[in-house]
Amino acid sequence: MAECWSGHPAISSTKRRATLPGMEPNPALAQWLLGHRIEIEARLRRRLGPAAPRASGPEAETLRRFRTFVSTALMRGEAPPPSLDGLRADERRVMSLLSAWKEAASELAGPEGAELGETLKPLLVQFRLALRTSSGGRSQRARTSSPRRAIPGAIDRIADPFLAIDVGTSTLVDANPAAGALLGVERDSLFGLDLMGFVPEVHHADWWSQLDAVAESNERVAFGAHLKTVTGEKISARASATAFNSRGRTVALVVLWPDSAGDDVADAAAPEPDRIASSTSSTSSPAP
Repeated sequence: MAECWSGHPAISSTKRRATLPGMEPNPALAQWLLGHRIEIEARLRRRLGPAAPRASGPEAETLRRFRTFVSTALMRGEAPPPSLDGLRADERRVMSLLSAWKEAASELAGPEGAELGETLKPLLVQFRLALRTSSGGRSQRARTSSPRRAIPGAIDRIADPFLAIDVGTSTLVDANPAAGALLGVERDSLFGLDLMGFVPEVHHADWWSQLDAVAESNERVAFGAHLKTVTGEKISARASATAFNSRGRTVALVVLWPDSAGDDVADAAAPEPDRIASSTSSTSSPAP
C-alpha cells in the first residue's frame, strides 16, 4: 500500500493483517487513516447523503470513538476494548454507518482498498461485540429492540421498494432492502430519517398532501411519486399507499414502482399495501 500511505513505507502482508484478540502493529496505516480523515468523511457524506449522521448525534460520536479505537489498535498492535461509556446509539444504524465508513476509506485507498477493508473487518467485529455488551448498548437494546421494526418482517419479502412513513412527521419508520437500493443507501440507515430528505424540494408539498390523504382515508391511495437518491439523482415512480396503525400512530405503507420498471410488470406482480397491512397486523412479533 505504499502509494496509498502518502510517503509511508510499504506495509508487509503480515502487518496488514489484523487478527483477534491480537494483531501486528501498523502505525503507517494508522497515520494514513488519521491524515485522510477529512477526505474519508467527505466520501462518507456523499455516499450517505440525507442518511449521513448529524454532527451532534449519537451515531457521529460512535464513529469518532470507532476511529480512535482503530487508530489505537493499529498503533499498539492490539485491539483493547473500545471506550463506549455514555453512548446511546442504535446498533443497527451504527454498524451500517461504520460499514459505510470502511467502504469510503477503501474507496479512497484505490487499488489497495480491498486489503484495507480486510484489515478493518475484524476491528469492526470487535467493536460491534463491545457495543452489544456495553451497559449503554444493553440498555439501548432493552428500550428499542422490540419496537425497532414498525412493520413486522412481511415487507422484507416484497421485491418492490416499500416504505413505511409516519404520516404526522414524514419519518421513515421502516423500509425493505429494495427501498434502500432504490435510494442508494443501506436499509438500516433509513430508519428514523425524514422522508423529505429524499424528496426534491419542489415536491415536498405533493408528498404532504398524499400523506394527509392516507391519514384521512380508509381507502388505498394511488399517486405519482417523486424522490431522489443520496447522490441527488431524481426518481419518478407510481406509488400505492394505505394506512396502518402501529403503536398508536398512523403509518403510510407505500409501495413504489419506478417508471423504468414497466407498468405491466408492476400491475401484475406488485402486492397492494392494504394486503400487506392485513398480513402484518396478524403477526405477533417483529422481525429480528
